[in-house]
Amino acid sequence: QVLLVESGGGLVQAGGSLRLSCAASGRTFSSYFMGWFRQAPGKERDFVAGVSGTGGITYYADSVKGRFTISRDNAETTVYLQMNSLNPEDTAVYYCAASARNSLLRNRDSYNYWGRGTQVTVSS
Repeated sequence: QVLLVESGGGLVQAGGSLRLSCAASGRTFSSYFMGWFRQAPGKERDFVAGVSGTGGITYYADSVKGRFTISRDNAETTVYLQMNSLNPEDTAVYYCAASARNSLLRNRDSYNYWGRGTQVTVSS
């Protein structure tokens, strides 16, 4: 069992930055691939970024590449999402997720555990 708790969301103006954190419970944190997803009102939950267990491999959605950076601290069992150059299209609830798989990691069905989400609102 892995419990995930997101924090760091809020209201920011376009062009601004936010850093999301996801604190995980459990002693096997480093064995999980970690991902961030987001869901805007009336839309599906979409993949944003992912990071391998060691932190050495990262994946990004095209819409955030170059603006967002995912990282993890296995000693602190925490994964981060640094979001820069935010725009109103980034407004959504952001979810942290953990996957025991090593494939299809852009697919939300590959993830075993989810946090409750944190709201990010970007004003124009």
